[in-house]
Amino acid sequence: MLLRELTDQGVLRLTLNDPKHCNALSEYMLAALGSALEKAEADPAVRVIVLAAIGSVFCAGHDLKEIHAKRNDADAGLSYFTNLFTNCCEVMQTIVNSPKIIIAEVAGVATASGCQLVASCDLAFATNHAQFATPGVNIGLFCSTPMVALSRNMTNKHAMEMLLTGDMISANKAEQIGLINRVVTSAEITKHSMATATKIASKSSMTLTTGKRAFHQQDNMSLADAYQHTSRVMVDNILKYDAREGIHAFISKRVPTWQDE
Repeated sequence: MLLRELTDQGVLRLTLNDPKHCNALSEYMLAALGSALEKAEADPAVRVIVLAAIGSVFCAGHDLKEIHAKRNDADAGLSYFTNLFTNCCEVMQTIVNSPKIIIAEVAGVATASGCQLVASCDLAFATNHAQFATPGVNIGLFCSTPMVALSRNMTNKHAMEMLLTGDMISANKAEQIGLINRVVTSAEITKHSMATATKIASKSSMTLTTGKRAFHQQDNMSLADAYQHTSRVMVDNILKYDAREGIHAFISKRVPTWQDE
């Protein structure tokens, strides 16, 4: 259900492999993805992660058939629904809080929490055939948790338009409003995402982790607090071995040798 492949350059490809169920974020898929991300976080051999999927649907969100069946439980599904959405939120936060850079490679449709998955990643590339939507409003279930990720990636009005209409948008539109970074042809998508991942993986992982953490920490601060915080981050960063090595290598016109510390 979840394929794992690690390159010699430290790029881990995690591929959703349940096309029969549109790569839905079922209980099992969420557990598998969460576990894989946690293992990758602790593995120094993994420097960058690419999330991809097999089939014409990148991820259709939660499994509605699984959800509907749970309404027959004694508690009408309350326990299941609580655990499902809690686990999903934890996976999304694992992506955002991971010290690894995570890239979404979207070669199909991404809807609801599948769209949330894309928005939660640090970078996202999509084919020109990819489409995106948060269609919960069409079935009486507002995409409240996907809203969190969407509202942190685009303007409020763009996010609200997707959430209120439930309409499918093209990859080009998704690029225009900031949901994804770039539209790439189907033939080039994997090459592009892997080349970008490999380039990022060649950097100091200490520097990448420092930058990703600081980016999210300063995001909701006031301007003055953000500058005060990031100034402290810069001081701490510049005292690290890799910053010393990187600056010295630049001055010496040679390639730095990272220690990731």
